Formats: sequence, structure tokens, C-alpha cells
Amino acid sequence: MELTYTTPGLSEEASQKAIEILQGRLSQEQEAALILKHAHWNMKGANFIAIHEMLDPEVDSVLEQADETAERIAQLGGWSDGRADGIIAHRTWDQFSLTGSRDALDYVKALADYYASFVENDRQAIKQLDDLDVVSSNIIQDHVQSLEKFLWFLRAHLN
Repeated sequence: MELTYTTPGLSEEASQKAIEILQGRLSQEQEAALILKHAHWNMKGANFIAIHEMLDPEVDSVLEQADETAERIAQLGGWSDGRADGIIAHRTWDQFSLTGSRDALDYVKALADYYASFVENDRQAIKQLDDLDVVSSNIIQDHVQSLEKFLWFLRAHLN
């Protein structure tokens, strides 16, 4: 990717590597919002309302994270791929495969598995970004804190 400019204190190479890592995080953040809405629309059962109402604020949260990640990419002189096929092109994690009208707890279990992977992917990104761009690393660290809290909420429904 040709950069529009470089950020003071960062080399072009470091910026490009950071952008590549951030793009992966952006794609998973966008995908998470879609998956959460999918679960929100398709769950049923005794725990429906509590879980249904818990999901929309998380959609908002991951979309805010995506916005912050995309803006960081722009600050580094790059551009964000926010298209639906861009999510697929940048996916390095397992696809969420639960479909259909299912019990709410089935969706909670699938979302908990997805979020565990999501957190792990963000933590890997943090390790890589620490050596490239501490500001980008700090942004993803803040995201992990929020993701881990939501994962805790999901797991609480399963115990």
C-alpha cells in the first residue's frame, strides 16, 4: 500500500506493517457487529430477552472500535477496507458458522467461542504493534479490555 504520508517518528515500513495488522483487527471488529446482529435476530427460548437486549450495546461498542481502528489507519497514512468482501479477504480467524433460529444459549456459546478467538487475535496484534507503534498498540489494548468484559458477560450465562 502506498502511504499518503508517514507519521512523525514512524518509518514507512513500520507504518505499513501496523496498517496491515490494524486492517485485520478492523475486519474482525466489523464482522463481530454483523455476527452479533445475526444472533440478536435469530435467538429464541427462555433466556431470549436478557441476551437479546445485551447484544445491541455490544454491536455499538465494536462499531466504535472499528471506527477508531479505521481512523488510526488513516492517521498512519493508509486507507481502510471497510467493504463486506474486505472482511472476508482479511479474515485469518475461523468463520462463525451458527445459523438458523436457535436457543439463545446456543448463540451465547458460539459467541463466547468467537469472542475468545477475537481476544486472542487482538492480543497477538498488541504483541506485534508494541514493536511498531505503541499508539496503535494502546488502541487495541483498550479494545481488548472491552471485549474481555463482554466475553465475561457471555460466559456468565453459560455457568
